[in-house]
Amino acid sequence: MNKTLTMKELPDPERPYEKCLSRGAAALSDAELISVVIRTGSAGERCTDLAARVLNAGPDGILNLIHLSAKELTQIRGIGPVKAVQLKCVGELSRRIAAASRHVSPVLSGPEEIAAYYMERMRHEAKEVLVLAMFDRKNMLLGDEVISVGTSNASLISPGEIFRTALRSRAEFLILLHNHPSGDPEPSREDIDVTSRLGQCGQLLGIPLMDHIIIGDNCFFSFCEEGLLACHDI
Repeated sequence: MNKTLTMKELPDPERPYEKCLSRGAAALSDAELISVVIRTGSAGERCTDLAARVLNAGPDGILNLIHLSAKELTQIRGIGPVKAVQLKCVGELSRRIAAASRHVSPVLSGPEEIAAYYMERMRHEAKEVLVLAMFDRKNMLLGDEVISVGTSNASLISPGEIFRTALRSRAEFLILLHNHPSGDPEPSREDIDVTSRLGQCGQLLGIPLMDHIIIGDNCFFSFCEEGLLACHDI
């Protein structure tokens, strides 16, 4: 009879508990984070391998925990009702944490802090999502708004809509963000074109576009840091 492999039977370097303690939870992959929750694998299978199959059970990766029902999760070999409930609760908990954090107006200084704030919200999106983040002069986030889904083509983005939104929020400066579903944050020609266009509009209207940040898979690209956008310190 095949034996179910537990977390403790993994080699030390592969144990998510030890990795979390030594390097922090952010160092764990999606599969490792899930394996901490489910704790055991299926017959003859490591818990991290079972976690990887959960990620591949639908088209949305880590978002399967939200998009798949408990019944659908139990159709994955090795996921019974208890593990399915655990995974659904983790998905719901993450949703509530994200919702709660959006009600707090954070003060964000610099591309790294801004990218970190939006990373988990944007890096799992299957399509490109363009977000406008609006700030006051003290770097407090006044709010954000999704401008487009599925494209960052300059010809399909309205500067008028962006700056009307900024004026309504009384924004002092703007940050543009979008994700690359491929995970590679390097800008395309269209990314560069839309940034230049909006940067010029911001200068004319007195609401500067301070940065355009492209979110990849746990990495980002800052137009300001790379000298592709005339900007001041945030």
